[in-house]
Amino acid sequence: MSERYEVVFSCYLRDDTPERVMAALRWHLGMDAEFPEGLDDQDGFLYPLLLPGGYANRRVPGGDVVSLRREVQEFTRSGARYEWELFARNDWVDDSMLYLRSLLDLLAPHIAQPGYGGHFRHLFDTEVTVFDFHDGTYEPIKIWGVDPR
Repeated sequence: MSERYEVVFSCYLRDDTPERVMAALRWHLGMDAEFPEGLDDQDGFLYPLLLPGGYANRRVPGGDVVSLRREVQEFTRSGARYEWELFARNDWVDDSMLYLRSLLDLLAPHIAQPGYGGHFRHLFDTEVTVFDFHDGTYEPIKIWGVDPR
């Protein structure tokens, strides 16, 4: 029997995030059906990781929620400044956790606001492991007691 995890992404991406990264993100979220050109399946992107409703027996109350939208962050004299708001809350099986770092590596260089970017937790745990984005990367995280990176 598989272990289950709640995985949450809650972050902003810069408005100038490259189209190849946005295409990969839309594919992971289930917004695009086609596997994006330029995405390397060697990086662990064998299937969409953030697709809502992928498992029949969801164990996270409220179910999966995903959102990607371009939002105004502020108005300036030269116009509006935009960022991409990403929110995803999914129920992952333990095998999918092997690919978490690949997704973090994809997003980290394009984070608009450093700091908290999300977390994961075993469904029966109360403590979370936080993704802390800064300077184009993220703080090392441990998954199943394995040393980070």
